[in-house]
Amino acid sequence: MNAIYILWLRELKRYFRSRSRMIGSLGQPLLFLIALGFGLGPVFARAGQGNYFQFLAPGVISMSILFMSIFAGIQVIWDRQFGFLKETLVAPVSRLSIMLGKTLGGATIAVIQGIFVFILALLVGFRPGLNLLPLALLFMIMIAVFFTAVGITIASLLEDMNGFQVIMNFLVQPLFFLSGALFPLNSAPQFLKVITAFDPLTYGVDGIRACLTATNNYPITLDLVVLIVLIAIIMIIGSYFFSKIEI
Repeated sequence: MNAIYILWLRELKRYFRSRSRMIGSLGQPLLFLIALGFGLGPVFARAGQGNYFQFLAPGVISMSILFMSIFAGIQVIWDRQFGFLKETLVAPVSRLSIMLGKTLGGATIAVIQGIFVFILALLVGFRPGLNLLPLALLFMIMIAVFFTAVGITIASLLEDMNGFQVIMNFLVQPLFFLSGALFPLNSAPQFLKVITAFDPLTYGVDGIRACLTATNNYPITLDLVVLIVLIAIIMIIGSYFFSKIEI
């Protein structure tokens, strides 16, 4: 437990030391909120779908968590290239503990990012229901843990920073755009509904939106169960590949 705590704390220190990273990471969510939320709002309303900004904000919160968490794997490759990971791996602690510490550290940073974006959305006009806010926070945590573990798992198989970025960009964009973060799934074509059902982020977006705006496509219990199962699976897979890293 001490090793997990130390690694978790180290990841947080890295994040808060980089103020430019903290501020810069809010630029894209703010752009989505303003450009899409207000730009497409009238079109969404004329289509009889209600307030688009209210619909969009949970999706943008999920997007910020996704991007921040899945790119936590870059830190693993960075540490690997500069020898810091070797120092960690030769320590008398299990690699499972190292994997958990890095995952929890990256996930915590991603959740903090999501909270910042949530506050930003409130400032520009988002008006959510607050009764299920703790449950929405739980969904944010689960999204962060799952995708941080995904990023670390992929990073465990690679040594090249550029290769990781290419794979992540190829993976992240479809995950985001097919999650229903930007468009309502109930009016999507059937083939698209089938595709989105296989997107893990779909259940996170749906859960957060259900908690904050009382609109959802799946039961909240289904969203919870799917994410819990996926987290368990990726942690098992990630721990295995992380244990195989050669130093």
